[in-house]
Amino acid sequence: MTDNRFLLYGANGYTAGLIIRFAGEYGLKPVLAGRNEAAIRSLAEQHGLDYRIASLDDPKQVDALLQGFQVVLHAAGPFMYTARPMMEACLRNKVHYLDITGEITVFEMGKRLHEKAQQAGIVVMPGVGFDVVPTDCMALFVKNHLQDAVQLDLAFATLGGMLSHGTATTMAENLGGDGAERRDGKIVRRPIGEKGKWIDFGVKKIFCMSIPWGDVSTAYTTTGIPNITTFTRASPGTFRMLRWQKMYNWILRLGPIKAYYKKKIKQQPAGPSDEMRAKALSLIWAQGTNASGKTFTALLQAPEGYTLTAITSLIITKKVLEGNVRAGYSTPAALYGADLILEVPNTSRSIVAET
Repeated sequence: MTDNRFLLYGANGYTAGLIIRFAGEYGLKPVLAGRNEAAIRSLAEQHGLDYRIASLDDPKQVDALLQGFQVVLHAAGPFMYTARPMMEACLRNKVHYLDITGEITVFEMGKRLHEKAQQAGIVVMPGVGFDVVPTDCMALFVKNHLQDAVQLDLAFATLGGMLSHGTATTMAENLGGDGAERRDGKIVRRPIGEKGKWIDFGVKKIFCMSIPWGDVSTAYTTTGIPNITTFTRASPGTFRMLRWQKMYNWILRLGPIKAYYKKKIKQQPAGPSDEMRAKALSLIWAQGTNASGKTFTALLQAPEGYTLTAITSLIITKKVLEGNVRAGYSTPAALYGADLILEVPNTSRSIVAET
């Protein structure tokens, strides 16, 4: 009989709360974990679940934490600080590692651990949520239809919804940072918002600007397409303002500025309400271009991003628990295919054009 238990670390976060609520629909039972004993214990009592306490700062505590588990679903960000100690603990204890990051540095970190993960017989798969399952699947869908693509453009937009505390805090940590894109197979720094364009997402046209989304790392692993740019929704005014960003980035990087934004974040709701999530919609646009200028364009419509993250992370956790794995670092689509995203309810994909 397949074990339906997995360790959910960072269980008191907003997205983890959705994962806990939806887990039963996938026949899974999370054991809740984190460093805040009062919060984790209260959450476990509320849901009738087991819990464990450990700090990622103490390797011995983390080793003890992982005993008896096949899979960790790591949901405690910002992952630039938390991913490494958990990945290393999973390698030591031969436990499969999943997380819900969207940070390029974490994907590249996981990629560097590929051989060690193979030796340990575990899968290391960051990004099993909205960052980056739908875009990763669309990248592979494009590649499958345009095998000789040399340029991949990916864009996403949300209609309705709002940011959670965790997502907003990660953004605050990256204030004043650079953007990134893939050029000739290498990740290169580029200004955030360097490129902007109107994109037809089917339901409406939306202005988007370039940002350092996780697919700058993952889509290259999945498809091998050497040039990749990622975009998200932005107002034309924000896009114009970012033209001057390099002049004030040094201010945004100051500790007091980041602390100010984090304080403001804590004053906001933890994340979108159930009603807001139910009404919101995630839109993905993907376009591949080959050397002769031929293009292939596709669209995806899916549930709101946090809902989507909870569902895709559980789908993938279940696959791993069932032994559907390949040891080493992997992206979601590389392991489970372009149709993985279609396992999410109320998701549809369409081909827009082949020119």
